[in-house]
Amino acid sequence: MTTIYGYWRCSTGQQDEERQIRSLKDSGCEVLYGDKITGTSTYGDRKELSKLLEIIKEGDLLILSELSRLGRTMTTMLVEVEKLINRGVKIKTLDKRLDTTTMDKSIVKLIVGIMGYCSEQELSQIKSRCSEGRQVSMSRGVKFGRKRNYTEFQVKEVLERKSQGQGLGTIGKSLGMTRSMVQRIVKNELQPV
Repeated sequence: MTTIYGYWRCSTGQQDEERQIRSLKDSGCEVLYGDKITGTSTYGDRKELSKLLEIIKEGDLLILSELSRLGRTMTTMLVEVEKLINRGVKIKTLDKRLDTTTMDKSIVKLIVGIMGYCSEQELSQIKSRCSEGRQVSMSRGVKFGRKRNYTEFQVKEVLERKSQGQGLGTIGKSLGMTRSMVQRIVKNELQPV
């Protein structure tokens, strides 16, 4: 008996999987699996995808909103789609770019290769735009990273006691701070700008 599986993936906790889940259910998926993890992650890190790949069998259908849900590189897509096809699993994407139930096997590899290449390029462009945006923000004086959760007084005290030769743990205890916070202050404040 054929089972229709659906797989969704969102890159971050801020992204909402509801759109993908609703589309997969509307397309007739009987069993859904999904992960909130980046597309560049390894398959071993995707717990739900790993479970799905273990139980899916010959004759079953896997539906994805788009092929990039399986991975963000051409190699990953080609390898994983080939494995599934060799096991007799059919694959469809809701964006209608891939449907192994109606496409010839030779054309499937070509399409997956092209889609994988496009996905890689899209990821590269996203990274490039993010990097450019960070550089522009930094040039405007925007600070990145964790906000300081200590005062200027604490910085002065830590640096003064450190210059007197006190250890980080001793300084931390006397000021009611953790050793790691004292270490972070010393590192950040003594670092050349």
